[in-house]
Amino acid sequence: MQPGDTGEVLEQVESPESHESGERRKRNREATRQRLLEAARALFGEHGYDHVSVRMIAATADANVALVNRYFGSKAELFGEVLAGESSLETVITGEPEGLARRLAEHYVRQVHRGPSSPIFRMLDRSVGNPEIRPILTQHLESVVVKALVDRLEGPNPRARALLAATVIMGTNPVRRLLGLQDLKEIDSDALTERLTTIFETALAPID
Repeated sequence: MQPGDTGEVLEQVESPESHESGERRKRNREATRQRLLEAARALFGEHGYDHVSVRMIAATADANVALVNRYFGSKAELFGEVLAGESSLETVITGEPEGLARRLAEHYVRQVHRGPSSPIFRMLDRSVGNPEIRPILTQHLESVVVKALVDRLEGPNPRARALLAATVIMGTNPVRRLLGLQDLKEIDSDALTERLTTIFETALAPID
């Protein structure tokens, strides 16, 4: 049987030894899943989506290749889970609506100072444009940013206002890639945060 054959391989990988408890099996599965996530995070950041194979991820994680699809469904879905784990926007948006614009501004300033060595920046830089992950990126933007903002906005046109704010948030990455953010880094962080808070307040305000 070939290593990629999931039938017998998975049975061998998942079959417990007689002394192994169900709780230990669960911990082992969780540990393997976490190793796969960490391996994918490192490899996607270093090589980009196109140049990373499922076998590379499994080998780096010291796991059977069949477990990637078993735990995540596909390489694209694994990429999506890594992306979700790297994003801090969900926690930024969650909270009292009154402080939302300020929290978004503070998040933006943190992204400015993280630099290109940030894992999520490296992943996106090396993977952007791949049609296989475009639906993953679209879903991430829709659920983590746009819908999350819509759910916290009152008044008319909540989606249009959320899209305006998302345009500011997501515009950081292409501007950083093409032009760099050094000029923004040289501005006092408090002053930049105040300016961005005003921008986000304007974007999120009801549209007449």
